[in-house]
Amino acid sequence: MSSQDIPEENLPSEQDQAHDLEKRAENPFADPGLPPHEHRIQDIDEQAAKRSERTVAFLFTLSMLATVGFIASYVAFPVDKIIYVWPIGHISALNFFLGLTLGIALFCIGAGAVHWARTLMSDVEMTDERHAIAAEPEVKAKVMADFKAGAEESGFGRRKLIRNTMFGAMALLPLSAVVLLRDLGPLPEDKLRHTRWAKGKMLMNMNTNEPLRPSDVAVGSLTFAMPEGMSEHDHDFQTQIAKAALMIVRIQPEDIKDKRELEWSHEGIVAYSKICTHVGCPISLYEQQTHHVLCPCHQSTFDLSDGARVIFGPAGHALPQLKIGVNEEGYLEAHGDFEEPVGPAFWERG
Repeated sequence: MSSQDIPEENLPSEQDQAHDLEKRAENPFADPGLPPHEHRIQDIDEQAAKRSERTVAFLFTLSMLATVGFIASYVAFPVDKIIYVWPIGHISALNFFLGLTLGIALFCIGAGAVHWARTLMSDVEMTDERHAIAAEPEVKAKVMADFKAGAEESGFGRRKLIRNTMFGAMALLPLSAVVLLRDLGPLPEDKLRHTRWAKGKMLMNMNTNEPLRPSDVAVGSLTFAMPEGMSEHDHDFQTQIAKAALMIVRIQPEDIKDKRELEWSHEGIVAYSKICTHVGCPISLYEQQTHHVLCPCHQSTFDLSDGARVIFGPAGHALPQLKIGVNEEGYLEAHGDFEEPVGPAFWERG
């Protein structure tokens, strides 16, 4: 309907229009005011308030149980246990239950707090004039009075069931973080100082899984080996090979500069850890004229003819050498484990 279809007597007069324009000019952002307050059922029915109180207490209690479940899951499930969860698929049981219980614990605390605020705390909207940043003493007194009034209206002191269960949920939740501190690093043990190498263990070719003879290692070649008895099907194979991986190089004995290296070799065959001492990358590049090996990650370079010392790059120390010899059957074997931890430097290294 256009203005032409409205009766002339219903149209605003020029005086009314002028008055409205004058009011808008005086205050273009006039406060429209607040709508009348509508009471909730919890405000007028104590039974409804009790139901809300029990709901909030239930959520806080469920959070406490979920936190206990988080800790129990951490203890109960082994790291390598895999389960099937539809529709996710096969996942780690430990990760699934840690995430599930911690998520429930956090959600229930948040849901309980929201339900408490929406159903039991005061929902009366209040307006207050803006004031200077530096509050006057009267304003400070008013703020404290409002805070006390809000605390009383929230029922925090009167509704002990909510208060006590909330304290319980909030007190137990940090235990989840305390338990997770266990994964910040290994316990003070000597696991990093030992590998699967031991006296009498033969050197097995990583490609053929066959024991190596001295004749299998040509001058200038690079061969990778692992300890006898290891298999790729072992559940901890990746963990063990990360420490025990070995590279074997044959150098003319007269080209070996380091005395101990020569003593720990066999007919110029030297065995060094394949794990770079910078950040643990596997070393795989060998230059036979210079006897240098290069880590492809950050270009740390080691001289295998001089005790595998670092000649370039960020690595902090030489590669550990494995003392080797030949057994009665003519196969290369280890004479013990590495005398120092392999891989990057760590806090237990002396």
